[in-house]
Amino acid sequence: MAHEIPDPSIVHNARDGVVRLYGAGGPDTAFKKVAEVFTRETGIKVEVVGGPEPTWSKKAQADADILWGTAEEDITALLETYKDFAWNDVTPIYVRPAIIAVKKGNPKHIRGFDDLLNDGVKIVVTEGAGVANTSGTGTWEDVAGREGRLADIARFRKNIVGFGKGSGPSYKMFVEKGADAWITWPDWPITHPDAAEIVKLSKNRTIWRDVNVVLAHDADPQAKQFLDFLTSERGAAIMKTEGWVR
Repeated sequence: MAHEIPDPSIVHNARDGVVRLYGAGGPDTAFKKVAEVFTRETGIKVEVVGGPEPTWSKKAQADADILWGTAEEDITALLETYKDFAWNDVTPIYVRPAIIAVKKGNPKHIRGFDDLLNDGVKIVVTEGAGVANTSGTGTWEDVAGREGRLADIARFRKNIVGFGKGSGPSYKMFVEKGADAWITWPDWPITHPDAAEIVKLSKNRTIWRDVNVVLAHDADPQAKQFLDFLTSERGAAIMKTEGWVR
């Protein structure tokens, strides 16, 4: 099961004067930067909670003003659980490219996708495996299969040493297994510079996925104000520092 089961005992009530956002880890670090500026200028409190869905699901069912999805498939799964949010209200706000995260210093001298097919390269990938909701599901296969060559997928797959059920578990696996590469998103190496750095994929290998937001039907009025700031030029400049673009 790739989404949480709704708890019928929880009554959703978002109107408490605090703008509360929930979603998977990744965008949360950039959102918190935007929220800090917004709160400083408006006095409106914003609480950003990111991480694996089971860690925040019950709280979000009770008081979420905004949910974010780290991909379209991610938000689709979320809306199976959070019935106070509607598909037609989902708005894509930024995109980011898949990249190769390599060990700091890039000791294997990885320069692009083809280097990942070499013997002895240890790769970590992210897969929900049907039980976790994550933007990483299928990403590595999309990249490896981009040029329609079965051999690329097969050779890449032989070098996979771990499948993480989410980006957080994948990062932990990348570090603990001493992996050489991880197919992920730019925000992870940017926010973990002591352990990883970015190698860009070539244009013909790059895939893009969005981050999107959706407002609860009973959201605090200030939640729309925050989203307007998040998608403004100033918000975009902050988001870009962690690889989120338009």
